[in-house]
Amino acid sequence: MLNALEVVTTVVVGLLVGVEFSVAFIMNRILDALPEDSGQLGHAHGGRMLGALMPFWYIGSLVLSAIWAIAGRHHHGTGLVVVAAALLIVSVVMSILLLVPINNRNKTWTPENRPADWKEQLNRWGRYHYVRVAVLIAAFTLLVAALA
Repeated sequence: MLNALEVVTTVVVGLLVGVEFSVAFIMNRILDALPEDSGQLGHAHGGRMLGALMPFWYIGSLVLSAIWAIAGRHHHGTGLVVVAAALLIVSVVMSILLLVPINNRNKTWTPENRPADWKEQLNRWGRYHYVRVAVLIAAFTLLVAALA
């Protein structure tokens, strides 16, 4: 049963990393290349879509990692899982404190009501997101290493 938990947790976190990596390095670049209003509207729509899904994915990844750490506490690699779970906590805290407030504003913007500094706010979100992606990659790497 522990093996199944390890694999499921690693896959769930790996998919999370893939989505967030794609947002950072593919989707944002595509949206930023669109004509101004289209790009901003795309960012707002993406914020609404992913903003509804990601809290469950982040918390689910953290819960699975915590269960793995507890269930496998007497197995090799548990320390790596604990550190990975701690990094997932960091990613959740970063999200709540830094990224979600910007996203909550962004998802309501239209060309008619967006603030003058909307591009600056999206750039700030992007910088925070790069750091969050690095934290997630580190957590995923530790989970993979714990499988060995």
